[in-house]
Amino acid sequence: MRGGPMDAAESARVIAGKGIVGNANQRGKRQVTIVSNKHWEQVTAPLGDTPDPRLRRANLLVSDIDFADARGKILKVGSVRIRIYGETRPCEQMENAVPGLKKAMSVPWGGGAHGEILDDGEIAVGDSVELTADASA
Repeated sequence: MRGGPMDAAESARVIAGKGIVGNANQRGKRQVTIVSNKHWEQVTAPLGDTPDPRLRRANLLVSDIDFADARGKILKVGSVRIRIYGETRPCEQMENAVPGLKKAMSVPWGGGAHGEILDDGEIAVGDSVELTADASA
């Protein structure tokens, strides 16, 4: 739904150099957006109840990844590698979703990360997730 939360999916097909099959963002360095559940809970703690992470409108929700030093590194999700190009900054949609959310997410890397898909493949809920500096990992 335009402007609403992202639809949850158990798996997604990805294409190297393009992104998630069926997603609007194809090509470029922002093919996929990623938020860490651990970081989401930390940055939204001042709001009281933790908002549903789907409100962030990221493509992937991962656990226990710290994106603070992730620029240029490789996030491996299952067998798929994603080069992290930068921080995803919050926009007005965050404030419209939950009052105070945009400000809460304005801390460094509070909005998650974005990157480029390096491998064709399938990613799925439950896949292993690892952040590494090595592109061959």
